[in-house]
Formats: sequence, structure tokens, C-alpha cells
Amino acid sequence: MRISARIGALTAGATALSLVLTGCGTDGGSATAGTAELDIATLTNAQSLDPATALGSALPYFQAVYDTLIKRAPDGTYKPMLATKWTYDKSRTQLSLTLRQGVKFSDGTAFDAQAVKANLEHFKGGGGGGAKYLAALKNVKVADATHVTLELTSPDPGMLFYLSDAAGLMASPKKLAGGSLKTKPVGTGPYTLDKAKTAIGSKYVFDRKKDYWGEELPYKTLTISVFDNETAVVNGLKTGQLDSAVLQDANQQASIEPDTNLTKSKHSFDFQGLLLFDRGGVRTPQLKDARVRQALNYALDRETMLEKIRGGRGEITDQVFGPETKAYDKSLDSYYPHDPAKAKKLLAQAGYAQGFTLKLPRMSAIVNDALASSIEADFKAVGVKVKWDQLDGATALQKIFREKAYSGMVMNIGQSSIDWVTMNDLVVPGAFNPFATSDPTVKKLLPQVQVASGTKAGDDASRALNKHLVEEGWFAPFYRASFLLVSSKDVKVVPQSGMAVPSIYNYAPAKS
Repeated sequence: MRISARIGALTAGATALSLVLTGCGTDGGSATAGTAELDIATLTNAQSLDPATALGSALPYFQAVYDTLIKRAPDGTYKPMLATKWTYDKSRTQLSLTLRQGVKFSDGTAFDAQAVKANLEHFKGGGGGGAKYLAALKNVKVADATHVTLELTSPDPGMLFYLSDAAGLMASPKKLAGGSLKTKPVGTGPYTLDKAKTAIGSKYVFDRKKDYWGEELPYKTLTISVFDNETAVVNGLKTGQLDSAVLQDANQQASIEPDTNLTKSKHSFDFQGLLLFDRGGVRTPQLKDARVRQALNYALDRETMLEKIRGGRGEITDQVFGPETKAYDKSLDSYYPHDPAKAKKLLAQAGYAQGFTLKLPRMSAIVNDALASSIEADFKAVGVKVKWDQLDGATALQKIFREKAYSGMVMNIGQSSIDWVTMNDLVVPGAFNPFATSDPTVKKLLPQVQVASGTKAGDDASRALNKHLVEEGWFAPFYRASFLLVSSKDVKVVPQSGMAVPSIYNYAPAKS
């Protein structure tokens, strides 16, 4: 299991213009006659197919059966889908949508403004990890069947992104209650779930819908196969049993790179690092002092970590914002050079010359033996002892995000190109800021970004906030990892901005 930064990203993971004021047009297209089958491999399982539980890295499961209000193109730009137009008012607290007419859910229910209202309320109140992304949604006002207005408590620069992601998935309003959507999804999407061929938890088979309102996708059957290790995925790719997968493990990437029968492309969609949640010192009092957090950053030998653990596949970084954001500052990638002596000095100045113990959760899918040993050794060298608690996926969600049992965790975090999406994930109180810590600078700059996103003032505030977070040691990133998108030579696939994996719309038969 891979946990993304947006546990919708709890995704996350993230993309596009920071604010699009108006979108228009159609996205119907002409039908294709393709009848091929497509089998995609993943390590991410969909525990439920109810849109309220949708996770960023599991989005393809949902895209197969549910359309979103707005479609996100591979480059992150927004396109019409179930909404054909969208416009903000001057205050950017009123987002008006014009909806597509004549669309029906697979149970025959009409898609309309009431369905949009029901779905948005279901997502916000459904208890899923992504519910926070509609925190600014105050009310959904229905004007008529094809016009709806989202009334926000304050501007949300990420709203269009969220409506093109999990929050924008539309299910039949007749099925939102009762829990049936978990295993029997009912949407307007290009496929329907083949229940007879699907084995929940291991293999999901989708049949192309004959009467889909939009452009017919080229594959008659879409299969998403779930694996618990990348060795099996690589074997499936090499033998032709699988058509495509994203490989994260450096050793598996190296093993498949020489295979000339497969198409491969490198791309980066996240960083890996230590998120220091407990900046108020609730669980670990030492972390309240910025000098301690800075010491942990100086203790990390990032260059060695990248070379030994990932074979050099990636770039070291000390910031959580990616290169596509306005907040990104290349100089901050190397703000904390490896300097154990300086780390020890900072710890002594903070009153912890003898060190302390840092207890962290460990999930093997995220923290392998090599990474665990590297972190332990680097921190031990400056007097900090790491104590790992081994957790499985279900236990991790409960203990980390609900019980707030740990002061931090090592994570793979998707990097959105929208500054506010990253801030909402990591800085705004919520899943990845579980103790709701803040400081005067953060309280000053966050609203500036929120209100002025897309302007020079907003961009300046984003950069200032990023610099402040790095200087204060809010996080301890290691590197931006490079991953390998692999497909058979019969399949052409394009990476998706804001997602760890391609959208289902990004696959097509390769031209001969």
C-alpha cells in the first residue's frame, strides 16, 4: 500500500493553473472502434468504490465508473466534463457551474444540479480522508437543473483542482445512502464494474459502456490488477501479462530498464521525507524548539541516501514545494547540507546535548530496511535515537491520524503544481498537520496566498512561506524521487500532472 499526501490524498497528492476564472466548451469527441483490453498494475488497493472514500493514488478505479465535474488534462489544464462552464465572482467565494444536459447515471437517474448538490454534501460529510478539501464549501445553491453555485466561506485556490479530482466524482444520488456504492458503483463514467470477473482487493474488471455520453475510450475492457510487491509487477510486464505500471522501487526500475520490449519514461511526482508533526512538543517536547528540528535536517546525509537507496534516481531537496510551483526556490533544495557537527551544536544550544528518543511509525511499503537504517544511523551520529513502531496500513491510519500517537512520520508526498493544494495538505490544520501547529508568520502568509493566489502578491507570499517553513524546520525532506512509467510497446501512455499514476484517459493503442 502506498499512502499519498492526499489521503484523497490521505493524494494526494496534486496539477494546473492556480486559479482558472472561466472554462467553457464541450468534451464529447467522436467514438472510436477500439476493442482491445488494457491491464494496469498497481500496489494501491481501493478499499471502497464510494466516491466519499476516494484516494488520490487510487483515482483510476473511480474514474472508470464516475465522471468528475471538471476534467484535468495530462498537463494539468482544466477541461469541461460534467460541467461545461465555470465562473467565479469577483470575491472568488461564488463558483457558478453550468452542467451538461442529457447525461444519465447507469441506473437511469438523470444527472442534474440536485445530483451535484447531493454528491458534494456526501463527499464533505462522508468521513473520507479528502473531506477537508471541501472545508470552504458553505452551501450548494441550485438555480435550475443545469445551473448550480458553490458558495464558499473564503476563497479556495484549489477548488477547481478538487472538482477535477476526488471531490468532483459524481455518483447516482439514489445510491449515496446505504453503503452500496462501496462494491456496486453507479456513475456516469465510461465503464461499468463487471462484478462477475472482479475480485475485490485483487482484481477489478470494467466493461466499456455502450451508451456513454462522451468520447468512447479505446479499450473495451479495463482491468486494474492489485499487487503487494513490485517484483511480481515487473514479471507481469516482462511476460506481457500486464500492459502498464508505475515502478517506484529503484531496484525494480534497474531490473526492467534493459528490456527493449517495453516502453519506459522517467518522471517525478513526489518527494520522500520526514514530516515533523509535533512542532508544539505535545508528544516529543524537544521538537518544540526550532533548533532541534533544524538539527535533524543537518543530520541527514541526503546525497548518500539518494545514491544508496535509490541508485541516484532523483534530486535531493530540503523543501516540500515542487519545481512547478510559484513557491519553489532552487536554493532551498540545498539549504541543509550534511553537517553533523552543526546538528550537535544546535541540539546542545537547545539543551539536549545528550540527545533524545524520537518514536516514529513504520510501514514497510514506505520505509524499507535500507531507508530505516539510513535514518537511524544519521540521527544516531548526532545523539538522537530512533524507535520504530511497525504498523500495518489500517493500524497506521488509526494511530497516526486519529489518535495522533506520533510526532512525525516518513512519507511519500505528491507535489502539486498548485501552491495552495500543497499548503492545504501540509500546513493547514488537518491530516498532515494533526496537532494544528502554526506560528505568527504562517498565520500572516497563509491568508495572503489564499486570497491573492495567481497574483504577484500571492506568489510572493508563497515563496516567503516556503522559505519560512524551511528555515524553521517544519519538515525534513530527503529527495524528489524519480519513478518509471512502463508500458508495452502496443500501449501509449502519458503521465498525469497532479497524480502519481496516469488517468485512465491517458492510455491509447500505440501507432504501428
